[in-house]
Amino acid sequence: MRFRRRGTDAALRGSDRRMTGKDDAMGKEENAGQACLSGESVRDSKRRLRREMRQRMLALPEAYVRAAGERMEARVLAMPAFRRAERIFVYVSVGREPSTRRILQEALASGKAVYVPKCLGKGEMAAVRIRDMADLTPGTLGIPEPRDWSDACGPADLDLILVPCVCAGRDGKRLGHGGGYYDRFLAGGAEKAVCLCFDRMLTEDIPTEETDVRMPAVLTEEAL
Repeated sequence: MRFRRRGTDAALRGSDRRMTGKDDAMGKEENAGQACLSGESVRDSKRRLRREMRQRMLALPEAYVRAAGERMEARVLAMPAFRRAERIFVYVSVGREPSTRRILQEALASGKAVYVPKCLGKGEMAAVRIRDMADLTPGTLGIPEPRDWSDACGPADLDLILVPCVCAGRDGKRLGHGGGYYDRFLAGGAEKAVCLCFDRMLTEDIPTEETDVRMPAVLTEEAL
């Protein structure tokens, strides 16, 4: 299954990682059908996979997490889409997520308008501009976020959007932490999104629901 290109794809020029709407719908129907056959709902399947993949994440060697994270940051910084981008959204990494600290620092130093997530309520977040790493303070669930969120925007205003995950598939399916924040934020505007995922956290047959947003591209330490 292959991605198709879009003319509005400012973030991923040269990549063929685009899924057709038909493929996306078929994938969701297939996942729903598999869940029904097993007697397990799609939502329960996602919870089970999330638990399994978090355990896999915890078992990753610290040296691998550090080295792979550094390689991913270097890949992002080398992307033509990153160099061209004037307004970029970057998740603020915590725990064992692929690190984004260097990306944030270099984007700020180069004069880009840098936006990060700000949780507004259950399942809702905004992209809020920061001008310095010191603008971040522990917020919802201890994740660093801006104190002030007066300068916010939506996905349509951004040139590149870097998204975290628990795990992802090469077909663009993504499993998040279960809050629905990114699916709601990206609804109708995911064409500039890139999901960062450790190569060892890639998995196939991720169960999806109608509201789950397919990623145009998944970047690992090995490939985009």
